[in-house]
Amino acid sequence: MDQCEDREEGAPLWKTTHTQPTGPGPGPGPSRVSIKSDDSMDRGIQFKTGCVCEPQVEQQSSEVPSDPQHQTQMDSAFKETQKAALKEHLFDTLKDLVDDDFKEFKWFLNNEKPTIPKSRLEKADRMDTVDLMVQTYYTDTPRVTVTILEKMKKTDLVKKLSKNIPVSEENINQGRQELKVNLQQKFECVFEGIAKAGNPTLLNQIYTELYITEGGATEVNQEHEVRQMETASRNPHRPPPTITCEDIFKRPPDRHEPIRTVLTKGVAGIGKTVLTQKFSLDWAEDKANQDIHFIFPFTFRELNVLKEEKFSLVELIHYFFDEIKEAGIQRFEKLQVVFILDGLDECRPPLDFNNTQILTDVTKSTSVDVLLMNLIRGNLLRSARLWITTRPAAANQIPAQCVHRVTEVRGFTDPQKEEYFRKRFTDEEQSNTIISHIKTTRSVHIMCYIPVFCWITATVLEDMLKTTEGGELPKTLTEMYIHFLEVQTEQKSVKYDGRSETDSPWSPETRKMIESLGKLAFEQLKKGKLIFYEKDLTECGIDIRSASVYSGVFTQVFKEERGVRQVKMFCFIHLSVQEFLAALHVHQTFINTGVNLLSGLLSSVWSKLSKDKTVKFYQTAVDQALQSPNGHLDLFLRFLLGLSLQTNQSLLQDLMKQTGSSSETKKKTVEYIKKKINENLSVEKSINLFHCLNELEDRSLVDQIQQYLRLGGLSRSVLSPAQWSALVFMLLSSDEDLDEFDLNKYSGSEEALLNLLPVVKASNKAVLSGCNLSERSCEGLSSVLRSQCSSLIHLDLSTNDLKDSGLEILSDGLRSPDCKLETLRLSICNLSERSCEGLSSVLRSQSSSLTLLDLSNNDLKDSGLKILSDGLRSPDCKLETLRFGLLNQCKR
Repeated sequence: MDQCEDREEGAPLWKTTHTQPTGPGPGPGPSRVSIKSDDSMDRGIQFKTGCVCEPQVEQQSSEVPSDPQHQTQMDSAFKETQKAALKEHLFDTLKDLVDDDFKEFKWFLNNEKPTIPKSRLEKADRMDTVDLMVQTYYTDTPRVTVTILEKMKKTDLVKKLSKNIPVSEENINQGRQELKVNLQQKFECVFEGIAKAGNPTLLNQIYTELYITEGGATEVNQEHEVRQMETASRNPHRPPPTITCEDIFKRPPDRHEPIRTVLTKGVAGIGKTVLTQKFSLDWAEDKANQDIHFIFPFTFRELNVLKEEKFSLVELIHYFFDEIKEAGIQRFEKLQVVFILDGLDECRPPLDFNNTQILTDVTKSTSVDVLLMNLIRGNLLRSARLWITTRPAAANQIPAQCVHRVTEVRGFTDPQKEEYFRKRFTDEEQSNTIISHIKTTRSVHIMCYIPVFCWITATVLEDMLKTTEGGELPKTLTEMYIHFLEVQTEQKSVKYDGRSETDSPWSPETRKMIESLGKLAFEQLKKGKLIFYEKDLTECGIDIRSASVYSGVFTQVFKEERGVRQVKMFCFIHLSVQEFLAALHVHQTFINTGVNLLSGLLSSVWSKLSKDKTVKFYQTAVDQALQSPNGHLDLFLRFLLGLSLQTNQSLLQDLMKQTGSSSETKKKTVEYIKKKINENLSVEKSINLFHCLNELEDRSLVDQIQQYLRLGGLSRSVLSPAQWSALVFMLLSSDEDLDEFDLNKYSGSEEALLNLLPVVKASNKAVLSGCNLSERSCEGLSSVLRSQCSSLIHLDLSTNDLKDSGLEILSDGLRSPDCKLETLRLSICNLSERSCEGLSSVLRSQSSSLTLLDLSNNDLKDSGLKILSDGLRSPDCKLETLRFGLLNQCKR
């Protein structure tokens, strides 16, 4: 649920705020709701020890009360020492004004509320003016002074005053309470589906805990995000979430240094933004993290608009958060402040930490990117805490030394998917039907790890259950997205075009709109861009005046946002929607014009497409996707091949020209994909090609393997690389639990193990005993142990002729910091005392998790056991059980 703040009607769990700027620089100020309501009057906050204490005082209005008794009480509360210091700093500031400037200052002062009588101001010198201001404005005097100096363009004096005047408790309380109300109003409601006026959904009602893990180092997985989600889906053995939203800055028990900067990774639509909004809302509602004085949420989309402007850190805060400026808060060094920087992957241009000036003064103006880099490095306001969210591909923009914790949002677990749909559909029969269907459709079930895809799926299935009695529900991603586009088009047709529900929704205007969106989707997909500006739309032939219409009628496909400068930004609601429309555009362009946009060859227009040319078109798409090192065309390819089926084309018959693709075209495309699978591709590429076969409704390879397994003849069969890949795909796509993988159930051989290593990696326990393994197997197993994605905790290699050379290779994997292995069985593996040195080094390793080691029935000799004892004595050794000899067992 990566949310874009504030959307127009129809956005899935989004809403859009059209804010306007204030503060330095051009542009009108933001429209803010006043915080002078009764609710905010008596919300006293108790800070934890060591923070600025906040007295339980009534919220003060910006208008000073005229009641003399109240005025006396306030004057008494304003300590004399603070008053004296304040007067001194104000006088020092006004002293720097020349006579004409001082006269101008008094003119502006005469227009402030409450008003100082003009007769008293006319003859007042600088000292008298300071006395009059403090008598009239009390603790609000610094704010009034700064406001006037800013109007006079006296930036240097504003900075001087900001450095010298301490922040009063009253000002902190005022700014804090008003900021809380602002954030509460901003984040308490979200909208799902077609927003109903006056009926918003409360975030707290629909929020489901996300699975958040420690993300390790800032190294980046550059693969397509669907590949990443599929990898995650193969690992059902995940411990309960150890990091909750409210504990994101909480120091783990094994760490001594505080956490300043948290970097949270997660694919698009996985819930990063809603996580930060929940954090802010809980603070604003006094539910969590009340030791924090201020939370300042920023998005890079908003900051992008200011890339040509210059700000100091204080000015940037005042620019976005008017209540802080109104409270006159200029200093934050002694306060607990949290900056949220959401969407690093959308930062334009990327931050260049290697070539940037050093900035330590929070009042010195510079470009926004330099400001952010110095804030992240800790040069600016080192006492502040930062929470940065990003898609994985951009995570390495932040230097590792600047990040104190890396977390990853992994989306919904299987139980959370079910919880989502049960919340979404209150009718139990309906929710059971939908959940059951999703579980039987593996590609859809995998994608539902992404919360926004859950919403797309729910939208489609809800509509189809209403309109297709007894009809088949979509089983492939292509079908799902075709129906999704249809649902949105029908709603647009009825709502905006005045058509009845029985009329075709595909008017000429709508067809042209979809064609334009498809071209934009493809052109920007080639560039790797997810956020578009006016220039990007113009390049694709979309008039900026029409863009608002597009986003108005297709708010669930294409949406428009506005930054603080009212600069328009556009995007699709999710990358998968962009990929689907891009595939639709490429397919339509080929059918209509004969131009293959993937090959770059501009062929002449064909009056009739030959079968060979059509087959070549799909083969080119397969080749292009396989050439991508990170799988960035994987999902695009699935959609494109899915659109080749006549059954899918008929669903869009009013939109797209039919190819008349014959069964021969499909057959040749399937054969080409199988040929590619036979070429010993990587696991990820093979799996995507099997998903492509599913989109083409071909399961022949998988059916072959299932037939072998049913007949119990897999161990006697000589499988081709494609058939081994089919077995891997089948096992990894199965709903059956991969808690234990026993190689002997399939084919107890070294060849089988090397082909099934991806399954071993995804399993919690691997039983490989008595499978005629050698040191060649140890190389593959060592790579599994070194993998961050490995789930392997228990490994049984008993009764294999590994020898000392094999164990030496295996030990390299056991020493890896990513190795999670807890039990290792090496009984009867032809080991000698030579193996003990490597195992001893493993036991001494800080990263080792081994608690059980079985070395029984190996000729280790006393010398080998002595070497092992050195590892056992290490303070880092976690071993609890060691077995050796024939029957002896040693307990630590």
